[in-house]
Parts: sequence; structure tokens; C-alpha cells
Amino acid sequence: MGLTERELCPKWYALAVKHQHERSAGEAFQSKGFETLVPLYRTTRRWSDRVRETDLPLFAGYVFCRFEYHDRVALLKTPGVWRIVGFGGTPTPIEDDEISAIQTMVESKVPIGPWPYLKPGDRVKVERGPLRGLEGTILREKDIQRLVISVELLRRSIAAEISPDAVIPCRA
Repeated sequence: MGLTERELCPKWYALAVKHQHERSAGEAFQSKGFETLVPLYRTTRRWSDRVRETDLPLFAGYVFCRFEYHDRVALLKTPGVWRIVGFGGTPTPIEDDEISAIQTMVESKVPIGPWPYLKPGDRVKVERGPLRGLEGTILREKDIQRLVISVELLRRSIAAEISPDAVIPCRA
């Protein structure tokens, strides 16, 4: 039985790794000849006696690696690697354009950092600005993000344009 196209075409996958093993796992993958991405961001850490800038992984606990499906066992044997992320026990590839977007942001040298995953319909709380303290639903129209507040009894809503960095996800 021959290999399928899926097994022969290298795809990007996310591999879950142990806490603080992102860089060492990425280096191990590279030494095995695989294309790897461990995107970092610069942040300031404060201790009681000092302040220091340091680089941390944008996706804590994950390393991106491009490989052919049949090569997965070599990666899974790498110290600190738990699994390949997927659904139903099957590794799921990541779209090339998503990896490209991450690479572009990292290479741009603009300030970047992790951000809570928000999708339209998520409940959020406004942390900054004139709407501070409000809770509502996030809505995206083209390039504009809006906070939607509803009056359930009247089945009516109002929306205000809001900066994406002004909101945080509501706790369930």
C-alpha cells in the first residue's frame, strides 16, 4: 500500500510540549532536519530586586513544526513532547496562511504578545476607556469590532465601536 498525498506533503502541525520546553523541543526538531517555528515576544518581568526584559513563547506549551505525516513518530519521541494537536486522536494540520501570518507579525518587530482568543459572539468585559465595566457580546463587521449590549425583554440591542485591546473575556 502506497503513501497518500497527506502523508507525502509536509504540513504545519502544532505539537504540545511540557511547560518551558518550547525552545528546547524546537531546537531538537531542527536538529532532526524539520522546519520549526517557536515565535517569541519580548516582555518585562519584575522581581522584588530587579526588572528584566525577556523573550517568552507567544504560544506557551506549543511548538509549530512542518513535517510529512509519516515522520510524526520521530517528533513524538523527542524529550518534552506530549502529542501532536488534533481532533479525535488524529493530528490536524494548520493552514499555511496562519503560520505565514504569525511569521509576518514576529518579523515585523512591532510589539506583539499573547491575546485571549475572542470570536464573534463571545461575552466580554470592557477594561479600559469610557465603556469600562460594561459587559456585552463582541461583534466584528469588516475591520471594526463592536460591543453589543442587549435588552432581552425588548429584544433590542445597541452597539458601540470598541478597541480590541479594551476588552477581556468574561469568566464563565
